[in-house]
Amino acid sequence: MPMIRVEMFAGRSAEQKKTLIKSLTKATSEAIGVSEASVDVVITEVAKENWGLGGEPASEKFPD
Repeated sequence: MPMIRVEMFAGRSAEQKKTLIKSLTKATSEAIGVSEASVDVVITEVAKENWGLGGEPASEKFPD
């Protein structure tokens, strides 16, 4: 059973996450020939201040 892990900044809507899960599930199912029911998707949301990019917190590079 394939598992897809997505780490992304917090703040996306439930609908956006639902769309992402559906799209990743469908693409994986088609690409490797497994049923959609066997694909797991786990989304981990990370606060920008806990994500570093090029030596700086993402919260400073991408302020809201």
